[in-house]
Amino acid sequence: MNHEDPVLLHDEGRVRHITLNRPRALNALNHDMVKRLDAALAEAGADDTVIAVLITGAGGRGLCAGGDIRSIYEDARAGGSASTDFWRDEYRLNARIARFPKPYVAIMDGIVMGGGVGVSAHGDVRIVTENSRIAMPETGIGFVPDVGGTHLLGAAPGELGIHLALTADAVGAADALLCGLADHFVPSERLAPLVADLAGCGTAAGIEETVRRHAAPAPAGELAAHREWIDACYRADTVEEVVDRLDGSGVPAAKQAAQTILGKSPTALKATLSAVRRARGLGSLEAALDQEYRISCAAFTRPDLVEGVRAQIIDKDRTPRWNPATLAEVTEEDVASFFAPLGDRELGLAASVTTD
Repeated sequence: MNHEDPVLLHDEGRVRHITLNRPRALNALNHDMVKRLDAALAEAGADDTVIAVLITGAGGRGLCAGGDIRSIYEDARAGGSASTDFWRDEYRLNARIARFPKPYVAIMDGIVMGGGVGVSAHGDVRIVTENSRIAMPETGIGFVPDVGGTHLLGAAPGELGIHLALTADAVGAADALLCGLADHFVPSERLAPLVADLAGCGTAAGIEETVRRHAAPAPAGELAAHREWIDACYRADTVEEVVDRLDGSGVPAAKQAAQTILGKSPTALKATLSAVRRARGLGSLEAALDQEYRISCAAFTRPDLVEGVRAQIIDKDRTPRWNPATLAEVTEEDVASFFAPLGDRELGLAASVTTD
């Protein structure tokens, strides 16, 4: 095993360990890593000596901070196509994880954002700790939640998913459990004993039982206490009305959410609201990923993605100049264009599941 590889593989007992190994980049995913992960899962799924897969992140700061945004920025500026090729393979990987035939255990310790959610939250056994900070932060860079994020957020109770999608807020362990993004809370001090015990499992059925043995009640979260105003405000038909309801609610946390939303890309906000609501009616992760691929390809050609990454990652001035600059300037036609069919460039995951 070459410890410089961006994806490390080894077995402990009958569990195949996959470690994302770009700790200086918070294990951000690039195309090579996606291909390696996909190949590793294909091999583990076919290997009768492997009863489960465990994915973790190197460096102790998080599982994965998302996709390699800087590369996407450079590709978009150059008018390239590497990013759309990356997303095609990444979304196929997300679908493979969701349908993996053996227990897929994700330790979502530390930072888990964007693409990191995609390689963890579609698994069977999703573990959070007191260090977990989980988010789909795309609206802050002029993008729309992807990697199956619209499917996950659309399935969250009430309007919690819309709240997280529009604000791009990160949540801790209890709120991740509440929103259906995770299954078990395990204190970080118990992770090493948990991993050791997983190595002793002889059957797939023992994996879940072992995790439950190490799990504990999560420390209190924040979202449960805010359900009333979240559900009332985010039920509105448009982003403008959502913001108006939040701002006029009289609740300080709601007013803060309104201000947070108004700092995001107006175009991305409107596309995001539509995407999550449409995802609720699509019926499968694969159909949501197909929709997200259309959206991502459209967003790639819009000015806000380059500008958002510039402001947040490149220049770090935190003052993006969105175009259009206001919600009122984003038309229904603008939003509809994100969902336009791609013809022979469609991802086609839902069709492949139907024909399998």
